[in-house]
Amino acid sequence: MGMKQVIKNLDAFPRAEDHLLQKTQSGALVSVIGLVIMATLFVHELGYYLTTYTVHQMSVDLKRGETLPIHINMTFPSLPCDVLSVDAIDMSGKHEVDLDTNIWKLRLNSYGNIVGTEYISDLVEKEHTHHKHDDNKDHEHSEQKIHLQNLDESTENIIKKVKEALQNGEGCRVYGVLDVQRVAGNFHISVHGLNIYVAQMIFDGAKNVNVSHVIHDLSFGPKYPGLHNPLDDTTRILHDTSGTFKYYIKVVPTEYRYISKEVLPTNQFSVSEYYSPINQFDRTWPGMLDRWMYRLIEALTKSKSKR
Repeated sequence: MGMKQVIKNLDAFPRAEDHLLQKTQSGALVSVIGLVIMATLFVHELGYYLTTYTVHQMSVDLKRGETLPIHINMTFPSLPCDVLSVDAIDMSGKHEVDLDTNIWKLRLNSYGNIVGTEYISDLVEKEHTHHKHDDNKDHEHSEQKIHLQNLDESTENIIKKVKEALQNGEGCRVYGVLDVQRVAGNFHISVHGLNIYVAQMIFDGAKNVNVSHVIHDLSFGPKYPGLHNPLDDTTRILHDTSGTFKYYIKVVPTEYRYISKEVLPTNQFSVSEYYSPINQFDRTWPGMLDRWMYRLIEALTKSKSKR
């Protein structure tokens, strides 16, 4: 007996009988159906294994001394960059005017195309070197005379430039990051940086300031999967009127934990929106104002694999 025959005799699974090897259409159909079911189950189980779900946990926020990044990306189709300023103030008294360190301004034509870049508004900066915040009316009256008398040629040229930009339908896109303290406060994008008398010369009244805007992005930190920022892609357009848009925001610090244990610190927020129209007798100037408040609650969001 040869070695080959010895090995065949050790086979625990002898060959099937010949009548079991006959090919039929019904047998082929059963085989195909079986393969489809097995492939479907494999794909489903593999997807179920790789899919993650989110677990939300709440705890007291014990962090102090950190700054809050505010990412903004907005378009003002009816206001030139020269008159727009980004100001921030918080309850601790810190007041920053016409922030430009991480803020960029893109000049837009009437079709929304970029025609130039403004790093800082020369007109706003110039006016703030002279402008003082004082509630005394006599002081304002004397300051008015000083400003009207001290308008130099460069300021007059800029005023003419702004008027031409308004006539041409020029707009502005403001984007960048504001780093503010983690306390209640507000930031606003408006023409408030201008001296009121210069603004009057440009717009001929607050009712002519069109603060229509599109919020492309407003967030308080990096994004993570599933995060929804309620003000993204918000459009507010005014026609033949003016006013102030106010957004009251409540920010909740958030930590997103990946499966790899990496932690992404960010923030979520909710918002309430108000609009205050301005009539010809109002002395205030329109703008867009965001107030933020912090709750001392931290939401820890974890991502885990399903098994």
